Amino acid sequence: MDAVVDATEGRFSLTDEQRAIQDMVAAFAADRVAPNAIEWDLAKHLPVDVIRETAPLGLGGIYVRDDVGGSGLGRLDAVVIFEALAAACPGFSSFISIHNMAAWMIDSFGSEEQRQRFLPKLTSMEMIASYCLTEPGSGSDAAAMKTKAVLDGDAYVVNGTKQFISGAGSNDVYVTMVKTGEGAAAGVSALVIEKDTPGLSFGTPESKMGWHMQPTAQVVFDNCRVPIENRIGDEGMGFKIAMAGLDGGRLNIAACSLGGAQSAFDKALEYTAERQAFGRPINQFQGLQFKMADMATSLEAARLFLYAAADRLDRQAHDAGKWSAMAKKFVTDEGFQVANDALQLFGGYGYLADYGIEKIVRDLRVHQILEGTNEIMRVIIARSLTR
Repeated sequence: MDAVVDATEGRFSLTDEQRAIQDMVAAFAADRVAPNAIEWDLAKHLPVDVIRETAPLGLGGIYVRDDVGGSGLGRLDAVVIFEALAAACPGFSSFISIHNMAAWMIDSFGSEEQRQRFLPKLTSMEMIASYCLTEPGSGSDAAAMKTKAVLDGDAYVVNGTKQFISGAGSNDVYVTMVKTGEGAAAGVSALVIEKDTPGLSFGTPESKMGWHMQPTAQVVFDNCRVPIENRIGDEGMGFKIAMAGLDGGRLNIAACSLGGAQSAFDKALEYTAERQAFGRPINQFQGLQFKMADMATSLEAARLFLYAAADRLDRQAHDAGKWSAMAKKFVTDEGFQVANDALQLFGGYGYLADYGIEKIVRDLRVHQILEGTNEIMRVIIARSLTR
């Protein structure tokens, strides 16, 4: 679905269908996610039942083809969806984003047999997927991974450890990047590894600053035998698959930042209208008005940039990767700043869990790190300008 730029509004004007999707997801998030988000955060509870409720809405395979149960939507549609979900809980939205990225990799690069075997269960969320790239010793330098897969007859024997994996131990499928050959990027391949595979185990869940509602842990492979038919694409294609997935993943995580920041801003607008100081609402003080004006401007600029980058990826523009990096860096930086400023507007109450502001700040901070740190986004942008 193609959005257009409305010169009278100065922003992307979504189609009627996109607005209908946005309203549907926002209504679900307000009803099923927002009322429980603080409780899930405090209890460190992964609400698998509510996550699976998003599948009938088409969120189990947003940009997966419809012959295997996907919605067949575009990247702009996806960022609209993740923005709406994140307004209720950025951690919930990002968890579903990761599942969608893994499913898309199988749909886009997998064989027809793999598509039919895995995707109906993924799009229905009977199975939920994780994505495994980062390792204890390789984050930004992803091609320096040490996890190896050695071909032994009709299976790969996998040994190594993946780090910071969302859904580790809970999810059913792990789309994993492994070394199958010599060299850096050229030696990487992609495997679909199922949870019950012998030799697969999981570390203790990490104690994190944010994203408390989803578990994050190591994924450990100890002589883990993975059938050769679970390899996505040819040997050596893994790094290409990983980078293609991250172009969209960066837009999704930016959308999660935008939705969370908008929610924090909306809460701050309401609070400053009600909170009295020196005989009047604090939103009548010019210093705070200027702060809120800057926040509103940042949100609109971020939204326009994000939608434009998603549109370029939908059109497969030659510079779509650069725009994805630019949008990820800009939107996650601005989103975190807006959320942090919203907390400041709440004063001491913003520091309390009851109001949900400090949770948004904690959840959004990691968005400047994952899917490629914002420093690496600058490297990508600079390379595109100077090659």
